[in-house]
Formats: sequence, C-alpha cells, structure tokens
Amino acid sequence: MLDTRIVGGTIVDGTGSVPYIGDVGIKDGRIVALGRVDEAAVRTINADGLAVTPGFIDVHTHYDAQAFWDTTLSPSPLHGVTTVFGGNCGFTIAPLAGLGAEAFERDGDYLMRMLARVEGMPLESLQKGVPWDWRSTADYLNRLEGTLMPNAGFMVGHSAIRRVVMGDAATSRHSTPEELDLMVALLRDGLAAGGMGLTSTWSTSHNDHNGDPVPSRAASRDELVALCRVVRDFPGTSLEFIPQVGEFTRDTFQLMTDMSLAAQRPLNWNLLQIYSVNRESVDHQLGGGDFAEAQGGRVVALALPDSFRLRLTFKSGFVLDILNGWDRLMALDDTAKLAMMSDPSGRTEMERLAQTTEGTVRSIANWGQYIVAETFAADNARFVGRTIGDIATELGQTTWDTLCDIVVADKLMTALKTPDRGQDEASWERRVEVFRDHRCLVGASDAGAHLDMIDTFAYSTQLLGNCVRKRSLMPIEEAIQLITDAPAKLYGVTDRGRLAVGMHADIVVLDPARIGTAEVHTKFDLPGGAGRIYAGAEGIEHVLVNGAMVVEGPEFTDARPGTLIRSGSDTTTVSL
Repeated sequence: MLDTRIVGGTIVDGTGSVPYIGDVGIKDGRIVALGRVDEAAVRTINADGLAVTPGFIDVHTHYDAQAFWDTTLSPSPLHGVTTVFGGNCGFTIAPLAGLGAEAFERDGDYLMRMLARVEGMPLESLQKGVPWDWRSTADYLNRLEGTLMPNAGFMVGHSAIRRVVMGDAATSRHSTPEELDLMVALLRDGLAAGGMGLTSTWSTSHNDHNGDPVPSRAASRDELVALCRVVRDFPGTSLEFIPQVGEFTRDTFQLMTDMSLAAQRPLNWNLLQIYSVNRESVDHQLGGGDFAEAQGGRVVALALPDSFRLRLTFKSGFVLDILNGWDRLMALDDTAKLAMMSDPSGRTEMERLAQTTEGTVRSIANWGQYIVAETFAADNARFVGRTIGDIATELGQTTWDTLCDIVVADKLMTALKTPDRGQDEASWERRVEVFRDHRCLVGASDAGAHLDMIDTFAYSTQLLGNCVRKRSLMPIEEAIQLITDAPAKLYGVTDRGRLAVGMHADIVVLDPARIGTAEVHTKFDLPGGAGRIYAGAEGIEHVLVNGAMVVEGPEFTDARPGTLIRSGSDTTTVSL
C-alpha cells in the first residue's frame, strides 16, 4: 500500500516538458509511480484542477540562526519551498573558537552582532533564540539534523572562519601565510562535515556593528582564490560571492572567473535587479558569465523575479550606511543615533556627509523621494502613504529636517520606501527575457535576513503569480523549471527538483488560477517580541517534504521531515 496518492492533477514535472493529467504514488518518502496510479494509499489527495509540481529550491537564504527558534523556516514552505541553502555572503554562525561561554565571548558575540547589523536580524532574537553551544561546523550541522521542516544545506562562511582565526584583526588587514593555513584547515573541516561550499563578500554595503567592513572584505585576492582552491577537493560543493556594489569592473569579472577556476565549480553572485530602464547595465553584468566561460569558468547571476521593494529604517541603517561616512553613524546605538538626529549640528553633519557621496548611490540621500510606509508615534500616522517631499512642503521645512523629525518621533522605527517603478509591462517582459538566459538563475530570496526591509522571501509565488497567472508571459512548466530543476542542477542536488520515479517526494500542489503572494504585513513573532515583514501565499494547497505533509491550505503541520543536505552525500559535483 502507498503512503500517499495524489490523483487527477496536472503534472508539471520540473523539466519544462508539456504538463499532463496524471497521478503520483508515494511510499517511504520517494515517488514510486507516475501517470495512472491505482494502488491503494493511506491518504489520497484529489488534485483535480490543480498543478502538481516539484518542491521549489531556494539557494540563497540566511536561515542559519532562525533554524533554532523556528524549525519551519517560515514563511518559505508556505510559498512551496521544500529545500533551502543558508550560510550565504560569508555570514555563517559556525565555526566558533573555544568551547561554551568562551566560544561565545570570543566569536559568537561578534558574529551575532554582525548578523544583526548586516543582515537585519533583531539582536534580541539572536540573543534569546540561538543557543551558541557549538564549536565546529560539524557540531552546528549536527545540532540541526532531524529538526527542520524543509530540507536545508548550509555553506561555510568566509567571514566566520576569518574571525575565528584572526579575531579583531579580521576586519582590518590581510592574513599572514600562517593565518591563511588555519583558515584553509577550518574550511576543509567544514566541507568534510557536509558544508555546501564557500561563500564570501566584498560588497561595500556589508559593514559590521562597529562600522568596520565585515571580515571577508579585508581579505586579499590571493586569500579568496586560495580558499576556493580548497573547494575543488570536496565533491558536490559550490561557490557564492557578492563582489561589489554597482556595475562590475573588468577586475571583478576576472576575480569571479579565477575563483570559479580555482574551485572548478560554478560561482553564483547576488543580486541582479531587472527593469526596462536598466537594459545596458543588466547586459553588462550578465557579461561576467561570458567572460568566465571564455576562460573555462562559470559565473551565474542570481536575479529577483520582481521589483526590489525596499523598506529602510534608521534603526537598522542598512543601505543608508553606503552613504559617505554613514557606515559608522549607522553602527551607533539607538540612543546615540537619536541624540545625533535631534541635535541641529548633528543633523547638519549627517546631511553634509550624505551629500558628498559620489556616484549613483548618492540618490539614496534624495530624502524627498521616500514614501512613509509605516509609523509608530501617534502624531506621525497622518504621514503614512505620503512622500517626505510632500510633507516637507506642507510643513515649510527641508526634506532632511522633516525626515529627522518623523524618525526621531518614531524612535528610529519609521519604515520608508521608494516608489515601485518596476511594474510596467516592459519591465516584466524584460525580466522574462533575462530569466531565459543561461547566465542567470531566478532566486536571491534572502529569506531569513533583512527582516524589516524586504519581501523577497516570496520570490516563488511572485514569479508564478506575476509572470504566469497575471501576465501569461511564460507557461507554467517553464516557470516551475526555473525554480526547481535549474537550481538543483546548479548545486548538484541529487534526486530533487523533478517529478520522476525514484526521486524524493518533495511536492507542491497548487491552484494556477489563484497562485500568488498574500498581503505583506508586519508580524511580531520573533524571540524577544521583535517584528518582521511577513506574508503567506495564495493558491498553495499542499506541500510535501520527503513524502510528509508540511503545509495544508495556509497552515503548517507538525511534521519535521526535512533532510540536512550535505555535500557529497546529497549532492554531486557540477562540472564546468
């Protein structure tokens, strides 16, 4: 007898092939029959009028900490995601040096505060929700084994191993040969334990809680390439890297190529944003793939399937810290920030620094453009939905003073957003064109990070809702392939990403007529009472992980069937 039988659904198998009506038989966590399935089952799901697809695979998340206080890794499974990869951008929370309290005091406290600053995770949640009781990457992975709802793999982060080896010096100088040898040893240990590969960043937007560059930004080119060379010794591994802010230089293209060649692995970089007005910039960035291919490497861009709708706050200060001199200002504690923004001389100096910023990022300091998305002081409620420029005109003061007054009254928590200029039809048509490019992968969700800033955790239902259901810009079988088989192939994930006999039964049953993202709102459910931007999905009826039901309608079940994905045993090497 089967464990589960899904009957009468439209099978969208993940390969891009034309869908067909059929059944799926599941036993012991695997697909054992496809097509017409008559064998009896403990449970039968009627999928008439629904699509049956592989579970979605999200290769860019930051669930490393959340995994301890929320084993569902919400909201990802609500959006059909059955496999996630964490530890991106170099920001892992393992390894640590020493044991117990010593390990936390030496490195854990730094990594925790760095994550709070650079990835927008509330510090109180990291303090109360994470045990910080491991030493090695192996210890960390073993703590999570058998506890999670979706399948999850974790990379080895450059900033973490650099911190363990170099301590406070990790943010300020190149490593010595002896220090690099120790980093190599830690990386080897992490990969041997099943770490999925190496991640790192050189992005100038990545600063720690002290206002210093995160550890990996102080690494030399030679250090990066040397670490990548370690990766080639471990099967089923990969590379992820964020090289810089803005348009990539030839040196950046060469660095990513050299990293790929050293590892003999594909490298994916984050983040490609696609609009009708930035065609030349997107073409230039994708050219990094051609540059690498010409030398025998492989470089792939991770692209968002929608506009990048950003909510900024002065409390976290992320993105604002790109402005000239603001890296240290945004690293100040709340009391110091409020004092500075309340004082006329402090405001003047902040504005002076902001307006001396060069290049395209100076537009961040165009205060009048921002729309007030959410406020917390009673008197500020009247400003919600209006631009700072409009409010300033009404009040007869500068846009900067207007913004400061609102933010101070809200004790830094004011949520600001910019107009969404990426919903025109030309932008959607351009996105689909890029999604079909072999140098690009749809993803970049950042789920688990920037909890007060972005809704990109819903990337899968945004793609299906906008490109397939609303606009009919691509058939459902193509969209499903982009978020199932394509990421599985990039990371060499075995027996997942397609519906076929013998594959793991990671399955989504969805309604093509309703699929999309539910209303985005703030949910106060984190340890310590902190809030996060959150949304469920529309049209996701059932989600199965390894044959077990984990989402039914809009609700999670109690099942925790996720496999801890380990390199080499759950992945195979992807050839260049």
